[in-house]
Order: sequence, then C-alpha cells, then structure tokens
Amino acid sequence: MLSKKANGAAASPAPVAGKSVSLKTLAAALGLSPATVSLVINRSPAARSIPERTRNRIFEEAKRLHYRPNFLARSLRSQRSFTVGVVVPEVSEGYTALVMSGIEDYLLQEGYFYFVASHRHRADLIEEYPKMFLERAVEGIIAVDTPRYGAPPVPVVAVSGHEDCEGVTNIVLDHTCAAMMALQHLVDLGHREIAFIKGQEFSSDTEPRWNAILEATERLGLPFSPARTARLSGDCSSPALGYEVTRQLLAAGEPFTALFAFNDVAAIGAIRALREAGCRVPEDVSVVGFDDIQSAGFQNPGLTTIRQPLRSMGELAARTLLGRISRPKDSRYPKCITVKPELVVRESTAPVAG
Repeated sequence: MLSKKANGAAASPAPVAGKSVSLKTLAAALGLSPATVSLVINRSPAARSIPERTRNRIFEEAKRLHYRPNFLARSLRSQRSFTVGVVVPEVSEGYTALVMSGIEDYLLQEGYFYFVASHRHRADLIEEYPKMFLERAVEGIIAVDTPRYGAPPVPVVAVSGHEDCEGVTNIVLDHTCAAMMALQHLVDLGHREIAFIKGQEFSSDTEPRWNAILEATERLGLPFSPARTARLSGDCSSPALGYEVTRQLLAAGEPFTALFAFNDVAAIGAIRALREAGCRVPEDVSVVGFDDIQSAGFQNPGLTTIRQPLRSMGELAARTLLGRISRPKDSRYPKCITVKPELVVRESTAPVAG
C-alpha cells in the first residue's frame, strides 16, 4: 500500500492561505497514496502495518499544512460516530483520574472521540446521562464506579461494577485476595488490634471490599470490634474525610496498633490525625491504604498500600468496549473480568511496638 516514495523526502507545497487542505493534497505532498494517508490519519487498525517513521511523517506534515480530517464525512460514509460516553463520579486526584488516564490513552490511540460526564453521586444525573449520550450517538458507554442504570441499547463496560446486568461487562478487582494481602501483612508484623475505615455507601466497591475484610479477619482469627470501625461520609475525594473519621476512632477509646483505610486518600488524612494525637506512624500505629495513587509513594512516610492496576483497568475497559462495538452482532461477550491486586510495602507499616 505504500508508494515508492514512502521513505523518501518529498517536496511539500506551501499551504494556500484561507484554503483547506484535502487528503489528496496531503498525500501528494508526502509522496504517498491517499489510501495510506487515510489509514494513518483515521488511526485505522490496518495502519499498524505501516512503519512508525512513515506514520510520524504523515502526522508532522498534516500539522504543517494545517490539515483537518473530515470526521463528519467519515461518520456518514461508515454510518458510525466513533464516539463513546464515559460517566464518572467525579474527576480528582486518585482512583478516577488513574482509571481515566488508561481510558483516554486507548481511545485516542484508536481514533475515538469521547464525552466525559461527572454525576457527583446524584441519582437524577446517573439516570439522565446515558440518555444524553445516546442522543449524541455514542457507540458505547464506560461507567466508572457508577451504579447500574437501566439497559441502554449499546455495549456497556463498568469499572468496579458488581451487578449482573444484561449487556454489561464488569471489570472488578479480586477484593478477597486484596483483603488477605493487607491483613496478612499486618498479622506478620504482629498486629491484632486493627482499625478499619470503611468506604462511603455510594461507592460500588464498599460492600464487596468490606465483606472481603470481614472474611479475612475471620480466616486469620483476628478480633473484630465495631468501636474500631468508622465509615467515610461526604462525596468529595479529600484527605479531610479520612482525617475526621480517624479522630472519631481515636475518640472511641478502643486502642489499635494498625489501621486499614478504604483508599489512599483516606489513609493520608488518617496519618495527619494520628500525628496530631501524638501517635507516631509507623512506630505506634501502622497504616495501610488502598489503590496506590501516584502520590502514595511520595508521602512521609511512604504509604504501604494495596495496588489496584487502575490505569490498566481503564485501558482494559476501553479495549473491551471497542472490541464489543466492532462485533455488534456477536451476542457473546465477557460478563466479568477480574484483575489481581498487589501489596506494595513502604514505610507506613512496621512491627508492632514491644
């Protein structure tokens, strides 16, 4: 498909002011066939067979000539929008941002446009956004940590989705494995009095993770006390939430030597509250987080945590969705894809004092 001049230099005409550059003009400037240039510009899967050097040259020349592909014409020819909708609780540093980075990278690589809508846990928006996406002719929807909403007539992939729904592929973490990893690590360090910060009621992962923790404590023979358990409240992703519930745990008067938080953001707030109460981390109280957000390793002390492969989960969601979109008549699709966690040990955990 490459022309004879594919790897050679070609004389490039100067763009005419005020006149749009056609694909044919761009191809002539590059000394390539219009078909080759079209594959690369439209990020067709077949373009992967074209040398990277040639692909880079096409994009550079397109930028120099101010060429803009006619995506409307592409959509009309193929009767497709090449657009997906992504619905998230909120966009902030932490879980959602890392999942979104994986989604964005893959969609951009495949030449897809996307809408992102943040529902802030409002039931009316969770119900309304899929309808708005469909009105904009999306070919599929990715839902991140979002409760189930009806049965849209397009493929849906849910990251941290736990409901068995028709037409939905759930991508979930193995929470049983994650809970055992975290608690076994603390038990190996001699900890038995462990406090827990539970997630908000609206989070899709709260109940599965909590049930896994309860199962792990029983299997490990750990004592469990409601006085050493507190729940996050509020719909923001801020260390302030973990700070407040840790103060509640300390005020309850039930001593503990370790704390397992619902996520890293809460763990960061917990460490601040412990220090203000005169507790050293990890000498007096060890702290374990969850997610392994980008700043976890740069805290003081570095945060021991359960790593969710969040970026990979986002990329997996996008790849799975586009795969389903490309096979619209195939009724077979994965109902659930489970990914494995990893324990990342840093400086916030240590052997129990004494």
